[in-house]
Amino acid sequence: MLSTLERIDPNSDNIDLLVELVCHLRPRQRWVWQTVDDPAQSVRTLTQLLKGNPDQAWALRRYITTLLEKRRHTSLYSDIGILSNDGFVTELKSRITYRFLPPALEDLYLSDALDQVLYRQDDYEWIRAVPDTDWMALFHVIESAPVPADANPGRARVVTLKGLLDAIRTLSCRVCALGLEPRLVHSYSQIENFDSPFLMQNIEVNRYLDEYARYLNGDIPRPDDARHLLVMLDQCEDVVLKIRRLALSSGTSIALTYLLVALQQSIDRLQKLLFLVDVPEVATDTDTAADTEAATQGVLSAMAAGTPQLAGAAASAVTLTPQGNVAVVADQPPLVLTARERAVIELAEELIEAHNTKYQVTNLVRDNVDLLARNVTENASRTGEHYIAEDRKGLRKMLWSSSGAGFIVGFMALFKILLGYLHSPPLVQAFLFSMNYSFGFVLIHMLHFTVATKQPAMTAQRIAASLHRSATGRGLDVDRLAELVNKVFRTQMVAVLGNVLVAFPVAWAIAEGVRWYRGEHLVDPIKALHLLNEIDPVNSPALFYAAVAGVWLFVAGLVSGYYDNKALYTRMGQRVQQLRGLRTLLGPARLARLGAYVENNLGGLMGNFFFGILLGTTGTVGFLLGLPIDIRHITFSAANFATALVALDYQMTLPQILNATAGVLMIGTVNLLVSFGLALWVALRARKIRFKRGILLVQALGRRFAYSPVEFFLGPKHRQLAPPDAEPVRGSK
Repeated sequence: MLSTLERIDPNSDNIDLLVELVCHLRPRQRWVWQTVDDPAQSVRTLTQLLKGNPDQAWALRRYITTLLEKRRHTSLYSDIGILSNDGFVTELKSRITYRFLPPALEDLYLSDALDQVLYRQDDYEWIRAVPDTDWMALFHVIESAPVPADANPGRARVVTLKGLLDAIRTLSCRVCALGLEPRLVHSYSQIENFDSPFLMQNIEVNRYLDEYARYLNGDIPRPDDARHLLVMLDQCEDVVLKIRRLALSSGTSIALTYLLVALQQSIDRLQKLLFLVDVPEVATDTDTAADTEAATQGVLSAMAAGTPQLAGAAASAVTLTPQGNVAVVADQPPLVLTARERAVIELAEELIEAHNTKYQVTNLVRDNVDLLARNVTENASRTGEHYIAEDRKGLRKMLWSSSGAGFIVGFMALFKILLGYLHSPPLVQAFLFSMNYSFGFVLIHMLHFTVATKQPAMTAQRIAASLHRSATGRGLDVDRLAELVNKVFRTQMVAVLGNVLVAFPVAWAIAEGVRWYRGEHLVDPIKALHLLNEIDPVNSPALFYAAVAGVWLFVAGLVSGYYDNKALYTRMGQRVQQLRGLRTLLGPARLARLGAYVENNLGGLMGNFFFGILLGTTGTVGFLLGLPIDIRHITFSAANFATALVALDYQMTLPQILNATAGVLMIGTVNLLVSFGLALWVALRARKIRFKRGILLVQALGRRFAYSPVEFFLGPKHRQLAPPDAEPVRGSK
């Protein structure tokens, strides 16, 4: 470290020595500094070396300011940490490419210098691990170095301030362009009824910067403050929030979500830069305009050197022992930072972390997909309300609906067996199986019947939505949450019973009918034993295959939510009504009903269709790839059990019957638990909710069961209306 300081040329703009100096400060390995090494030790050592040699301190100060003077600052403040205008897909491809082959660096830009100095992706972590007091001590040593008589220490401040002002203009133009995007106007057409705040803020920024230029030239004593401009930016933020809220009911897209994220990031950065450059109205002893510029310059200089954090914690005086070690001598009074200085610190930390993570794919996906997933799960939660029975009348309707689905599944199981007898090539067989499943599930949806295993993915979203709406900060109303979970539980049980208790006798009747009509069984005994082995929970991977089916049920729920969102966002119903050929064929009234049906049911239709494809192709894909992958579904397992029972002429032992019955029940349990668990987890993640009071929920459910076991399973006789002043279910983060 000492040899590096001795070789520093104050007037050089070669960054190699700064890279070398930061390498001395940087811990050797990430796991070392997280467990053994103290990353602050090197910073303290550098501080003491500079204290003992003021000439080297000045040389380092002048060296850093020279680097700042020779590089352009604007892109660092306006681009790092903000999504580009290229769009989600282009940005994703660029990040993946740059992770393998980074772009070429130039000595022209400060952002590229930051790339050369802080080249490791975890640099921002060890920088934050160093106490703020140590960074403060180092900064003061560099800042207070004696200035030679022929030096001009203020040159870099002008360059830095100009870069900040140019970044403000760039960001303002970007906010204006993004705010006038057709996608955004389409989502919030009311913006056309008044002056766009995105356009007005750009006009206000140009006026503000023109006045600021006159102030820097000495033509006016001080420019107007940025209050009116900040109000315009607040209005821009309000529009972004309104569009996000409208997206919950009118849908969204990846392109719109990307646009909103980039727009919000640009507005946030613009507000921070305005706060930094705004000239205070009243200068005090602790916050003068000169002090503000000095603080800004100091932190930005430290940031370029990899030392961004200054803080107001208590500082400790440090000194070198005779052996050369750093020792703490005494605590100093707490260091008090102004609001402006704290803003500089926050911006410096943000820029360094954004720089280190700018090629990470996970950050891009997280920022954009979270908002999209929120809208998808919100649509699924509204669908989930139809899968929850409030009283016994609702349970009877659910029993009838699920019985209808069980009836159709019985025939779907028959068709699958017959299609298997064709001995088609694997891919053809997968297609036939998929169409059997898909058209059967679509028919079930169109007839308003219910497949029990489709419920969990929807009802989980409904529970998560209740938790989100309840986030009022006053705790969790566990009793009302338990009431909702109880409703979901008994509705689910009734749906399972309706599916199984009808699918089993229907499959049995079909098998007996085939034997009566043809004089032979639908399947031979070998095939019957194979069907029984497929649902054996002990001697076959049936439960694992049931978990695979549970994953596909969860995926089908997401597909339903995605297409519901797409139908709303693209105004699918209106688009269907604009088809002139169909208008001539069906007439305006029927076409209007068709458009409304498509818009309201596109998610359900596509979710069921893709679910059928997933079920029909999984086994074939597993066979072609040599992977032990297949699916088991409770309703089809019950139908296959009935078919095997008839094929074996009822010659089954009691252990075989119990094993098959247990297999059907356990397959159903795994189907429900996996799909419900995944759906609830995604819904909570999309809403950024952490529910940690599971034991309280279990206790509340136990109290409801103890108080009224019959009502716990059968529900109340009549729907209980909540009082007008009832509070929503409360959740916790």
